[in-house]
Amino acid sequence: MTHVPSDAEFDPATATIAIVTYNRSGLLTRLLGSIAAMDPKPGHVVVIDNASTDDTTDVVESYRDRLGDTELVYRRMETNTGGSGGFSEGMRVAYELGSQWIWLMDDDVEVIDDGLAKMGKWAPRFKSIQGRRYDYDGSEFYWQYRIAEKMGIPIPFAPASFDSSGYKPMNSGCFEGMFIHRDIVKQIGLPDPRFFIYWDDQTYGWLASRKTQSVIVDEFVLRRTREIKQWDMGIRHMNASSNAYRYYIMRNRAIIKRYYQSLGVYRRVPFALGTALTFGKELIRLVFVERTVRGTSNLFRGLRDGRKIAKDSAWKPMPPLD
Repeated sequence: MTHVPSDAEFDPATATIAIVTYNRSGLLTRLLGSIAAMDPKPGHVVVIDNASTDDTTDVVESYRDRLGDTELVYRRMETNTGGSGGFSEGMRVAYELGSQWIWLMDDDVEVIDDGLAKMGKWAPRFKSIQGRRYDYDGSEFYWQYRIAEKMGIPIPFAPASFDSSGYKPMNSGCFEGMFIHRDIVKQIGLPDPRFFIYWDDQTYGWLASRKTQSVIVDEFVLRRTREIKQWDMGIRHMNASSNAYRYYIMRNRAIIKRYYQSLGVYRRVPFALGTALTFGKELIRLVFVERTVRGTSNLFRGLRDGRKIAKDSAWKPMPPLD
């Protein structure tokens, strides 16, 4: 006899995994393979392809029959919209499919076999949930789940350990594993594609935390499959970056500022301090992770272009859905 979940239980078929990929078909193959091996599986898998020029389309099509009853939805963007644009589109497609739960992830992770079951057991209690992730080398990845709201930056010394409750309150978000209910998406709208990359998931998670109790749970559900150059600082790591990231890290501070202003939480001095600390952190990243001082011009260019966003009288935050 088939067991029908009650209102208080989690039904895996109501969940959608939304993936953003760009020219990394080898990594995408590993992720789709891990989803095919999951038990239980989600009702849908949505793949947003940011105009890849490799064999991504063929890889996706090859998995249509391997996912069992899970429906695979493929959307190829006309241009590269960045991670922000991809996640915004992935959220939109999943929402329009009627998904109750949307699980976002990049293409450089794979899902633990029972990952959806682990997330689902928290679904009756919370509507914005972040699971944990193993790093490429198998170590426990530390994600900065709390932000100093007035400064708009992560708190690097937020406690890493969990108590007996198995969860910790968070006021941030990470699109590499964000598990969010459609009710919250409806209230805060889609992720903002104007970020292109960086700060988009932190801002979206912060917006979610203003509507519901957001939590990170002590459940390992993902594993990174791409090695990234790092500076190992013990439990925390600092990853290598790129000139594009450096530019958007600084430019997008202006978008966060506009969201803060729209919600009446912007405070000029602490936010400026947060921007200065961000600038300093990127200089440290250049010197200690990438062993260079080249790239600072991208930080200044980002600050310059951010001023244009700050002065744009037509700028509006993303609207609620429906």
